[in-house]
Amino acid sequence: MTVTDTTSAAPDTEAADQPEPQATESDLFRQSEIAADYVEGLLDILDYDGDIDEVVQNGRPVVEVLGGRLQPLVGQRGATLEALQELTRLAIFRRTGTPSRLLLDVGGYRAARRKELGAIAKNAAEKVKEYGEPVRLEPMSAFERKCVHDVINALSGVESESEGVEPQRQIVVRAVD
Repeated sequence: MTVTDTTSAAPDTEAADQPEPQATESDLFRQSEIAADYVEGLLDILDYDGDIDEVVQNGRPVVEVLGGRLQPLVGQRGATLEALQELTRLAIFRRTGTPSRLLLDVGGYRAARRKELGAIAKNAAEKVKEYGEPVRLEPMSAFERKCVHDVINALSGVESESEGVEPQRQIVVRAVD
């Protein structure tokens, strides 16, 4: 017996128009638990000591690793940290089948970097206001660009836009017309 598929090959536009379901607080906490377990396993393998805090902040799971001797997990300009975050997100996806917006921080790196980026954004805004010319910042990670955009959006008279392709994607700060 032969079975013929008579359904249309057109995409289900009704389903495509529906927003993705929001993760519940319980789902986010489960993601942070999975991430904490994964990171703890990595620390054991590497023979690193660290305290792991898992929380849900601003609608996303966050895992923070605190302790001494953790700089190698951050790497140059946070490159290793970004890679560890992606691996941890993959571990969550593998267990849940759902992509995660997990934020991983090691040794307070992200908080310190956020402060630096705030100063860079304010300096760029001052230059734009003073000289009237756009200021192009150095290439940054998605986390870093978001930090800069957040600061610029809170200032009057300037706006920011990301341009380029990863890993050379950068922010341009301009005067508002």
